[in-house]
Amino acid sequence: MYLIDLLRGFEFQSKYDRIFKNSQITGITADSRKVRPGFLFSALPGGNLRGLNFIQDALSRGAVAIMAPLTDAPYFLKDRAISIFYCENVRREYSRLVGNFYYPYPQNISAVTGTNGKTSVIEFSRQLLKACDLPSASYGTLGLISTGPHSDAGLTTPDPSDLYSKLSGLERNNVNHVAIEASSHGLDQYRLDGLNIKVAAFTNFSQDHLDYHQTMERYFAAKLRLFNEILGLNGIAVINADDKMTHMILDILTKRNITFLTYGKKATDIILRGRVGSKKGQIISINVVGEDYELEVPFIADFQIYNALCALGIVIANGVSPKIATRALEKLEGVIGRLQLVSELDNGARIYVDYAHTPDAIANVLLALRKCTAKKLNIVFGCGGNRDRDKRAQMGKIASNLADEVVVTDDNPRDENASDIRSQIIKACPGAIEIGDRRKAIKIAIGKLSDDDLLVITGKGHEQNQIVKDQVFKFDDIEEIKQIVGYSM
Repeated sequence: MYLIDLLRGFEFQSKYDRIFKNSQITGITADSRKVRPGFLFSALPGGNLRGLNFIQDALSRGAVAIMAPLTDAPYFLKDRAISIFYCENVRREYSRLVGNFYYPYPQNISAVTGTNGKTSVIEFSRQLLKACDLPSASYGTLGLISTGPHSDAGLTTPDPSDLYSKLSGLERNNVNHVAIEASSHGLDQYRLDGLNIKVAAFTNFSQDHLDYHQTMERYFAAKLRLFNEILGLNGIAVINADDKMTHMILDILTKRNITFLTYGKKATDIILRGRVGSKKGQIISINVVGEDYELEVPFIADFQIYNALCALGIVIANGVSPKIATRALEKLEGVIGRLQLVSELDNGARIYVDYAHTPDAIANVLLALRKCTAKKLNIVFGCGGNRDRDKRAQMGKIASNLADEVVVTDDNPRDENASDIRSQIIKACPGAIEIGDRRKAIKIAIGKLSDDDLLVITGKGHEQNQIVKDQVFKFDDIEEIKQIVGYSM
């Protein structure tokens, strides 16, 4: 039977039950290559890769139903023995449909948004919950991390079908707490709209992803969706009180009458009173919901402290005793590729790797490391191709101002000319050394280290590949460093 059903005017649950009942759906995807017999294929709108162009491919693989934008109606299919559902916002309806299909999920889902720190926050949240004897997981850039090492390559906010199926699997394995990254892309494309988010957290906001959002206003508006559209009225928000954009989020939460916790120096719930360096990292003085604590944590950077406090807020919002959760901060471990000390040479020089790929992140990393040496602070970095071009000169200027020696190299050039990317950085960083070959750049930078110098290699962090044109080459900054120095830590 050929069915045209405008997905409007139905109650949320009943309309999707109707789809499943009428069409006997066995799976859902927006990637025609993943279609199997009995699947529903969602033809998502896009640029050159409009889902409409892949409907016939989906049908040839066994799709029995199609979800398509209302703007594409009517679409005349050669095979009439299928169901087709038209809707005004196909991305949102796709997420809700997938959400209904894969339900149930863990009851306690926390979503973290912000320009920097999302990966660290969700992983710290998982570690704190685990320390409090609660089965927990994190899912984002590092993949799915639960009881063991991450099980797959990750995306900041994956396609709903991939994300929701993973969450459903956690529920079946009795993992009832999970923290996920909420990227601006994912929020703008409605990838989280089928989930019941219990806690929504905000880390910070600075320039990034303007290749996609075009303006800072649109970029921030995408992040705001987590608080003004996705977080339910019974949810709780955890907000960085010290960010310049915080007031806008708090205004939304106040108008919606949603409970929130704040963290930072200006906070009212998790207040950062002070911090001093220690052998392990830093000793922090904090006040958590009225009680003072002095704790030693293994982090040298202020932004790492903020990420840990954000995670603390998430755990408390999930119902854990503030006293138990706060004490667990001392058990935290660093996150791979996030200001990670990879090697210490015989002459005392240290080599770090960090994922920093925005102007704000580069500045924070260099400012943190500057406090850790009286000698030279050097950096190796590049910028990704097919991404925000405006930040390249900014990052070059910051590196020039804050580091003693700068080596500009290739990151993931993708489809752009790598030398063009490097030249855009060097225009704002005239004293930099240009070495396109990343392996050679790292080796030369390590060879220049004198007693007690510091070197940080940024941009790729945990990544294990380099993308050049349409080819993906195995490349891991951490492993390269270990091979060059003869790893002995």
